[in-house]
Amino acid sequence: MPEFTLPGLSEKNGAEVAELLQKLLSTYNDLHLTLKHVHWNVVGPNFIGVHEMIDPQVELVRGYADDAAERIAALGGSPQGTPGAIINDRTWDDYSVGRDTVQAHLAALDLVYTGVIEDARKAIDRLDDLDLVSQDLVIGQVGELEKFQWFVRAHLENSGGQLVNAGATSEKGAAKAAKKKAPVK
Repeated sequence: MPEFTLPGLSEKNGAEVAELLQKLLSTYNDLHLTLKHVHWNVVGPNFIGVHEMIDPQVELVRGYADDAAERIAALGGSPQGTPGAIINDRTWDDYSVGRDTVQAHLAALDLVYTGVIEDARKAIDRLDDLDLVSQDLVIGQVGELEKFQWFVRAHLENSGGQLVNAGATSEKGAAKAAKKKAPVK
């Protein structure tokens, strides 16, 4: 437990906020690596559009990690940005799609965003009782993540409003469903 925290917070609450932010730091570090993996491994029609769409997302998510880490330090904690911290904090499976089509990767990435956003929203709920400043930081990040997910979903949605990966529970399942429903060229 840190020996100090931010003014107006108890050391106990400051430590809990730092712990919540550490989980998000690991999530964001994993997400930006996953996004870069998609950037390098996406192929097929619409490759360049998706390839170029991903890089700004990578940079913003790296920024979210930096913001979370700096907030942890301000709270008196020690942010952990190592691969071991990602693995230790991970409650999700490693991204499972290698070189594949635009539709396959975006369908899988949609599930990744869902998991990240759901976890961040849980942190937002808990932060409501602990630290509104940290909550505000995470709310802003989630708003942008939801916009990113919308960008991804725009590629997956048909004219009837259904997603090609609807009902998928794994990245490989989402990728397979998307490829099965992809229009024949």
